[in-house]
Formats: sequence, structure tokens, C-alpha cells
Amino acid sequence: MSKRTHTPGPAAGTSATPRRDRGQVAIEYLGFIPLLLLVGLLAIQAGLAAYAANQAGTGARAAARSGSMSSGGCDGQAGRAAMSDWTAERARFTDGSSSLDAVTCTARVKVPDILPGVNLWGTAERSSTMPRT
Repeated sequence: MSKRTHTPGPAAGTSATPRRDRGQVAIEYLGFIPLLLLVGLLAIQAGLAAYAANQAGTGARAAARSGSMSSGGCDGQAGRAAMSDWTAERARFTDGSSSLDAVTCTARVKVPDILPGVNLWGTAERSSTMPRT
């Protein structure tokens, strides 16, 4: 049989930590919370930048595909139709080197800022080239 020993806790009316240490953890949390918020906002900003780049690629492919099926160049309207609403509003399409064989379209999407005045990523840019059919 194992023998259990009992260790007595602090006496009644006293605490396990000295009185001068009370509130120290609360102060440490107050100092750490802004850092956690900043890291969280930067993670959201990085996600928005990745999404904007993905949508720019989708718009560039759609614009080049539509332009390759016509006699014209880059079809920005088809590119915007393939993108989500908020990225389509921020998108700009430029016609690249269009020739008789292929159409190249470049889509630029302005990445929104989470923190006002802090523009880390600026613009997401993707290009696509499609052969003419």
C-alpha cells in the first residue's frame, strides 16, 4: 500500500505569493495584448493580400481567355466578372503584348489596408497569356 503524505497549504489569511507581487500578471498581460493584436492584424492583412493575388490571377486568366476568342486584346469586363465584387472594384487591367498568336493580360488589384496608413503590400499583380483560337 502506498502512503500518502499531506502537505499543508498556506495558513489562513495568508497567500502563497508575497503581497507585493499581486497584480504583476495583469500588468504583464496588458503589455502583451497590443503585441498579440498587432500579430493578429498582420495575419489578416497577409490573408487579404494572398486573396487579392489569387483574384488578380483569376481575372487575368479570364480576361486573356475572352480576349483570345475575339479579335481584340485584353477583355477587362470578362476579367472583372470572374472576380469577387470587392476585388473587381479595385482591379485594373492592362493589355500586354497581344499578337496574332496570343493575348497577354495583366491584372492589378489594390490590397486593402487593415491598419490605416500602413500599406505593406500595395498592389497584387498577375499576368496571363492565352493562345488565340
